[in-house]
Amino acid sequence: MKSVTRRDALKTLATVTALAALPDVRTAEAGSALVLSPAPSGKLRHSACRWCYSKIPMETFAQAVGALGVESIELLDPVDWPVLRKYNLTCAMAKGTTTIPKGFNRLENHEGFVASMTARIKECADAGLPNVICFSGNREGMADEQGLENCVVGLKQIMAVAEKSRVTVCMELLNSKVNHKDYMCDRTAWGVELCKRVGSERFKLLYDIYHMQIMEGDVIRTITENHPYIAHYHTGGVPGRHEIDDGQELYYPAIMKAIVATGYTDFIGQEFAPARDPLTSLRESVRICTV
Repeated sequence: MKSVTRRDALKTLATVTALAALPDVRTAEAGSALVLSPAPSGKLRHSACRWCYSKIPMETFAQAVGALGVESIELLDPVDWPVLRKYNLTCAMAKGTTTIPKGFNRLENHEGFVASMTARIKECADAGLPNVICFSGNREGMADEQGLENCVVGLKQIMAVAEKSRVTVCMELLNSKVNHKDYMCDRTAWGVELCKRVGSERFKLLYDIYHMQIMEGDVIRTITENHPYIAHYHTGGVPGRHEIDDGQELYYPAIMKAIVATGYTDFIGQEFAPARDPLTSLRESVRICTV
């Protein structure tokens, strides 16, 4: 049995203390799902990306986010989906099978990814999940136009099953300046052009506000002009990908209002690495993004 260090004990105490400070959460009876607080009043729904809170056990985290009115935990594999159902949560963006460096921009990857993404789309459909993430892959010397052409070839092979399953495949826009050197889908214009060429309502973009602020800025106008090609949004403070409060350069209340103005009423995924108590930061981010 693993011994408990003083640091471990303090972490556990901090998590318990944070949970105790959350809005009222009750269980109807032992072993039953939690009676969750209602979602915050607003036009957007709230989601949290699991990797940002990986130090909190999955079930503990599921209880905590439900108490905050957060309805989704994102970027999970199917093995974790039963925990979501237990606590009346969903996964607004399921984890796909491509990776950031290895994606659809190389023809040699297509055979494996077409099969694995097809299977994952069907799993999402069976679980009632709306979106699954995918990536372009790194350039590795490839021209962007060639990458577009290759991505179209691969993605079109999974669109029929995505359309039949009513699951949207979302390619994430990432910055190649700070975090993901050489990543190809690093500009909104490139991603939008890919959407147009694929030509399916079941292929769209995951617009990561943090990443696109680093790459191109002009976030509100970009969202306003390109929202038909965007299925989901992620947050993060710039620089550093920490809290989205007034300690960073983006003003998220205005960004959220601009998103709502496009007619979007789905999930905003909080994807920042907390620099303080994680549940306190998540609660604050939900407040900031409730418009």
